[in-house]
Amino acid sequence: MNHPVSTLFPVADDTLIVGGQPLPRLAARVGRTPFYAYDRALISRRVAQLRATLPPQIKLHYALKANPMPALLGHLAQCIDGVDIASAGELKLALDAGIPPDAISFAGPGKTAAELAQAVAAGILVNIESVREIPLLAAASQEMGVPARVALRVNPDFELKAAGMKMGGGSKPFGIDAAMAPELLAAIGQTGLAFEGFHFFPGSQNLKSAAIVEAQQRSFALAVELAAHAPAAVKSLNLGGGFGIPYFPGETRLDIAPIAANLAAIAADAALALPRAEIVIELGRYLVGEAGIYVCRVIDRKLSRGQVFLVTDGGLHQHLSASGNFGQVLRKNYPVAIGTRIDHDCRETVSIVGPLCTPLDVLADRVQLPHAQPGDLVVIFQSGAYGASVSPQAFLAHPPVVEVLV
Repeated sequence: MNHPVSTLFPVADDTLIVGGQPLPRLAARVGRTPFYAYDRALISRRVAQLRATLPPQIKLHYALKANPMPALLGHLAQCIDGVDIASAGELKLALDAGIPPDAISFAGPGKTAAELAQAVAAGILVNIESVREIPLLAAASQEMGVPARVALRVNPDFELKAAGMKMGGGSKPFGIDAAMAPELLAAIGQTGLAFEGFHFFPGSQNLKSAAIVEAQQRSFALAVELAAHAPAAVKSLNLGGGFGIPYFPGETRLDIAPIAANLAAIAADAALALPRAEIVIELGRYLVGEAGIYVCRVIDRKLSRGQVFLVTDGGLHQHLSASGNFGQVLRKNYPVAIGTRIDHDCRETVSIVGPLCTPLDVLADRVQLPHAQPGDLVVIFQSGAYGASVSPQAFLAHPPVVEVLV
């Protein structure tokens, strides 16, 4: 099955342009393949488009797990309102990038006592996800001499419909079940922690605006209901994210307009029901996913029983997501191109595979591409999120992938 080439990156003289440079020149500048390249102008444009569409009251946070590359984070730090982290390692990255502690929140179901102590010492907001965390935070608060800033991450009774990955509703390791929330809110007040609000994250990778609107509405209603049990006024209401990007044939872009209208209505209602609350949305792949490409080089061209294989120096060890081994039930191809033969009419059906000794090392299976030879550059689009950092780069002792911000 064929994909349209990404329209976000320009093409000149049959060659992809990335960060204002022809792909072969960029590859020469990087020095070796494979590599990830992230286009800072595309990231800035996406944030600017969101700012122009969303109500001004809505705060925009970056979910650092989507792509923790330090240079990329440093660029985003200049145009977002905060960062959401999921480990002490990500806390260091956020602080090193200059993100103010009061603009950092920490979520995750398995925070260690040491991580919680670091969070209290740093002065960031901790999203409580377990009864166990409350006495640990209280002990760290007493030791530091400052009350821990906390919010309650709530596992609601509903799921984010049409989500690629559901993280709320039903039995989940994430957050506190909504029915248990009043009890934990009382415990937070009794231990003297500095309660600030609620965090919801029903799911991710959703291309249906109606589903996101419904989840936001129901999350807000639940927050208002739970606020009656809170030990202090709600100052922060994180409605999560879930904004998806198109990866596969037949998928259409998420329509942001209905979501923006819904958030405007929520902000108006919050001004009355939760007058001190700052409304936050938390986005990861939507900010950076389409701004990144993965580039590898064809090192061999093989014919096996009538099927053409382009063997490259890249593979699942560096781009697990594109191989279909990171959350896909049925494997589908990411958009792919030959970077210096974008518009060639002479096409053939090929499979692009990596150098690893496993049949799972497939980057694209039976796609229509221009005729390619060893030395040509293969480009996998939609690679700015969940690429290098989620891949098993130590597998078979290949060297780590290079990442550049251009």
